[in-house]
Amino acid sequence: MFPVLQQKLFRFQELEAMLADPVVATDPVKAGALSKERGGLLKYVTPYQEFLKLDEAVKQSEALANEADADMRAMAEEELADLRPKWNAIKQKIEDQLLVDPSEDFDRVIMEVRAGTGGDEAALFAGNLYEMYCRYARARGWTVEDISFSPGDAGGFKEVVFGVEGEGAYQSLKFESGGHRVQRVPATETQGRIHTSLATVGVMPEPDSVQIEVKDEDIEWDRMRAGGAGGQKVNKTESAVRIWYKKGTPEEMEVKCQDERSQHKNYDRAMRVLRSRLFERTQQKLHKERADLRKSLIGGGDRSERIRTYNFPDGRVTDHRIGLSVYKIALILAGELDHVIGPLLAHDKQERLAAATGAK
Repeated sequence: MFPVLQQKLFRFQELEAMLADPVVATDPVKAGALSKERGGLLKYVTPYQEFLKLDEAVKQSEALANEADADMRAMAEEELADLRPKWNAIKQKIEDQLLVDPSEDFDRVIMEVRAGTGGDEAALFAGNLYEMYCRYARARGWTVEDISFSPGDAGGFKEVVFGVEGEGAYQSLKFESGGHRVQRVPATETQGRIHTSLATVGVMPEPDSVQIEVKDEDIEWDRMRAGGAGGQKVNKTESAVRIWYKKGTPEEMEVKCQDERSQHKNYDRAMRVLRSRLFERTQQKLHKERADLRKSLIGGGDRSERIRTYNFPDGRVTDHRIGLSVYKIALILAGELDHVIGPLLAHDKQERLAAATGAK
């Protein structure tokens, strides 16, 4: 049923045999390369092997269900009632994996949330979005790492950058890039008027140093004293880092990081953000070309594109790309993002399947 996966399984088995060879084991370079390839195949091979076992079990039970013995048929039907849902679930998982573009298969992302129009209220809303994504990620067993932040004057954030790591992180979060609008009565509003504020979200796959190489001659960086909250020790040490990337950019690309007291850690984090931004830039043209082959595009990652509105008076969250309205704003802001992410992923899958099969 899945010839592509059968080929991956054959290759996986070849790699297993090669890695068991003592000669290969004594060659760290070759063993490392083979182990990396094996690791890349594992996420496909594991569910496929499970599917093969379930498929064989279903066939055996279906054969028994055709036996003349009534007791045997009853037992087989009972087994099929348990096996078929599992078979369908793993088949669905495999189909979803096969639809994932390799260039979008990342388990680590860097997210940036910035306050837009709306002053203090926009910063508070940016804080709400940050907390929403953190709760969503942690509920899925993913890890969240704060990278840098600039607090708002009345709370929230003018800007917050953080990393998320977990299986399928980019696939789940990639459609969050864009403009998010909130409509509510701010705490400081004395006449009960509804205000509209904006925040932008960026979701960037985090490539490694091999995928995006940044040479020393392409950047300039300096150390500076960390500002903002953090105590006297933070402010007295020059632990904060600022990096400028100038190669191939009409304007300088600047990254700052001051969240850690260690200059080395701040430098590493700033470089991670820089690589992610560079990778995002190189992918933009490719995404647009792919979009032309599909009927529509669910968010091109353009942060100026308004993608969602959070209307507090109505308790409604509206995703403008697919015309979805969900009256569960409290649950969504509490991290239950599947209410909006699920329909987006389903819509995207439908479009990918249509493109793959030529259906209209």
